Amino acid sequence: MIDLTKLYTFKPSFGYYALQLMYPEKQDFQQSFQDEAFEVGHPAYDHVQRYGTLMQCYSLDEIQERYAATFDFQRDCALYMTYFKFEDAKERGQILAKLKMLYEMYGLEMPEGELPDYLPLMCEFLYAAEWRNDSRAPENFRMLIAVLEDGTYHLLQALDKNESPYFHLVKGLRETLKACIEQEAFSQ
Repeated sequence: MIDLTKLYTFKPSFGYYALQLMYPEKQDFQQSFQDEAFEVGHPAYDHVQRYGTLMQCYSLDEIQERYAATFDFQRDCALYMTYFKFEDAKERGQILAKLKMLYEMYGLEMPEGELPDYLPLMCEFLYAAEWRNDSRAPENFRMLIAVLEDGTYHLLQALDKNESPYFHLVKGLRETLKACIEQEAFSQ
């Protein structure tokens, strides 16, 4: 079960993840963005700090080159969260349709030519959507979080293997999601 209240408190973090996972621009690396999204005690704080420290070692041109080399030219580092599991199978199309409906249900318009399982878009949705007091949210967000957990697991393994600084960002994202999962008590 997902703790939607806790998930809601992490909205600024999802905005930061969305920004960092899109093609890098100069303004994306202002320390104030990171500071506003992650306080000491946040489950992703250490990972995001590490990511920020590593990225400061590169120029913007180097970051852009690294981003393209990682996410555009390495198949195992695709930012499409259903691709790892389904590639182009029929099941992927069904999940994409469900994600698109979810976004539309909460007022997010899909960017032209973008697939709904694009990780920055999924993070942007979690940042921008208003789901408090919506009785549909628990069921709908269960599928969204499952897609994120599954896709980021595979992405994290590839980023680790490639020793990418983005490993720490995606690890932070996973830790943020993990903090929102309620462990159901088992009766004996």
